[in-house]
Amino acid sequence: MEGDSVGWGIVGYGWVARDYMAPGIRAAGHRLVAVADPGEASRSAAEAEGARAHADIAGLIAEPEVEAVYVATPNHLHRAAVEALAASGKAILCEKPMAASLRDAEAMAASVTRAGIFYGTAFDQRHHPAHRAMRDCIREGRLGTVTAVRIVYACWLDRGWASFQGQDNWRIDPQQAGGGALIDLAPHGLDLCDFLLDESIEDIASLTQARAQDYAVDDGALLIGRTGSGVLANLHVAYNCPDVLPRRRLEVVGTTGMLTAVDTMGQTPGGRLTFTDGTSGGSENIAFDVEASPFLEQVRAFGSALRRPEERAAYSAERDLHTMRLLARAYGEALAPAA
Repeated sequence: MEGDSVGWGIVGYGWVARDYMAPGIRAAGHRLVAVADPGEASRSAAEAEGARAHADIAGLIAEPEVEAVYVATPNHLHRAAVEALAASGKAILCEKPMAASLRDAEAMAASVTRAGIFYGTAFDQRHHPAHRAMRDCIREGRLGTVTAVRIVYACWLDRGWASFQGQDNWRIDPQQAGGGALIDLAPHGLDLCDFLLDESIEDIASLTQARAQDYAVDDGALLIGRTGSGVLANLHVAYNCPDVLPRRRLEVVGTTGMLTAVDTMGQTPGGRLTFTDGTSGGSENIAFDVEASPFLEQVRAFGSALRRPEERAAYSAERDLHTMRLLARAYGEALAPAA
């Protein structure tokens, strides 16, 4: 319906915004009105797609057609963007992690609460059709008592990677990113545990590595966690796994069965989901929409909640702040000296 179409702005037009979020906005029938980015190449790319481009956020905020704004800057710039947008009254969908530091994330949560605006962190993996199907199976009781979640989410990220030619790779700068593979990739897994299990991880510990890449942040991490009811979670995230290797796997294990999703974690649609029966050992494929990307579904969900406030209970700045606190504790464990 035309009345459901949302006018979007984007702050920070890097590869995720350009290659996934902007196409998701268009595919959902929404409009990308304007982009704010200090980079000339980024602004040119946005203008080529029909959006108005601004060098700073003030120009975007002044656009009356912009109702919702996707923040996709480097992590250390999230706070300033969110605080400015909250003060303007626009709805905000901010990329994960919330910020490069827990202190900034806490300030962001306070600003959106104070302004009373609609805020969400862009945990797009909540919206992958396979992961929604997994949650349905869990809620239906097909796994019995859930005992464990196991996640591998890895990629190859070398020093030379950049969104546009000539740009620096901010993801390997500890000041801009706040960390490495752990802070970049683990938020998805931590949030998926919450989404799939309907409860958050409460206890967490981790080990990091700087093993294969030549930069200052961690290129791999192992995290173990436990929910309040006792479900164990095991997450392996990495910047040091060649992309041609198997590197994206999500398993949920219970007393009567197991769900296994392969190649569903990431920005693209598709992958494979199977259920293995805990009595017979038989396996069956679980059907889901293999055409819809998690970004498309994320845009649809956020736009629907913007128009229908009763749907906003699915979004929580406080829940997302809890995830940031888990990340801070994980880094504290990883960096603590041995006893």
